[in-house]
Amino acid sequence: MQEIKGGVTAPAGFLAAGVHADIKGKGGTKKDVAVLFSRVPCAAAGVYTTNLVKAAPVVLSQERTAAGQLQAVVVNSGNANACTGEQGMADARTMADLTAKALGLEPAAVAVASTGVIGVPLPMDRVKAGIARAAASIAPDGAQAAAEAIMTTDTYDKQYAVQFDLGGATVTIGAMAKGSGMIHPNMGTMLAFLTTDADVDPATLHVALKASTEKSFNMITVDGDTSTNDCLIALANGMARNPKVVMGSAHYNTFAAALDHVLIHLAKEIARDGEGATKLMEMRVKGAPTVQDARTAAKAVCGSMLTKAAVFGEDANWGRVLCALGYSGATFDPARVDLWLGDLPMMKAGAPLPFDEEAALAILKEKTVVFTADLHSGTAEATAWGCDLTYDYVKINGAYRT
Repeated sequence: MQEIKGGVTAPAGFLAAGVHADIKGKGGTKKDVAVLFSRVPCAAAGVYTTNLVKAAPVVLSQERTAAGQLQAVVVNSGNANACTGEQGMADARTMADLTAKALGLEPAAVAVASTGVIGVPLPMDRVKAGIARAAASIAPDGAQAAAEAIMTTDTYDKQYAVQFDLGGATVTIGAMAKGSGMIHPNMGTMLAFLTTDADVDPATLHVALKASTEKSFNMITVDGDTSTNDCLIALANGMARNPKVVMGSAHYNTFAAALDHVLIHLAKEIARDGEGATKLMEMRVKGAPTVQDARTAAKAVCGSMLTKAAVFGEDANWGRVLCALGYSGATFDPARVDLWLGDLPMMKAGAPLPFDEEAALAILKEKTVVFTADLHSGTAEATAWGCDLTYDYVKINGAYRT
């Protein structure tokens, strides 16, 4: 597998654009409307927020990805179009209709995503103008502009692309994501869009995407809030002309491994760029009775406010890790647990070990801080990612709307 440049337009047949439409009405130059388009129809799949309160674009896109085929996605940032009633649904449909007309498609071929402030109607005059400009400017080199247009409080754009051999054909997967705050999947406010020129059966794409999400975006947390707008949409246009990937085929595992690689990379970037964050936290759990136990334990540590604060303060207060493991709901015997901070042993068989405070401090000063726990209660393992909790997180969210 080889990393390449190009993001969502790296795979054959995909074009994109991102433009400034001033969705928030505050002027400036930030891009806030993006369009992603395939020259040919695509197999499509999606994974969406589990929040009972779902934004209008989520409801609409769930309906359309369920049909298994799309050809374009339109996205706006700056306004979530969530909790906006019947008008919100009408506006989401209008966004799809306008994009479809501009690209010569049927409206059902277009999915919609939004991110930003909840409870504020979309400024449709500006949205419409932005869609027109974006659709008119889609290009094979538009990935960068599109990735910038979907950002809200992100401090940098998140893109990735890889190539690999699949049955003698060179297949490309490209992706972009946004997310910085309101991140606590089951899905989190994150948006992600994945493109591939692989020929994949729609039902197979859905299964692979759901399984990969469990290992990636559903293993990150920033602040414990699951958004109303989270969505992950995958488009596969088949232009690589590989042997079709179907469940049980010889090529499924290869495709699934590549999908995991791309989504885990983006998930880690979202956690690393958590609002106000200075460090990426990684919690590795092994020796768990089941995969679910391992995932539950790992996510509890990354979501622990006390552990996150200790990482920010560069305080080797490893007891907070054990505390989070204990309340996580995972099954294990505390008297058997081993724990490491980086490569520094902190606990053996449930008992503390003497450790070098200076060595611990050096590890905590790194940009990525890794904890590892061996529960010695089975063979399952999982990894979760989060970030430290800083003063800036409160500053950002104390004035997010204004």
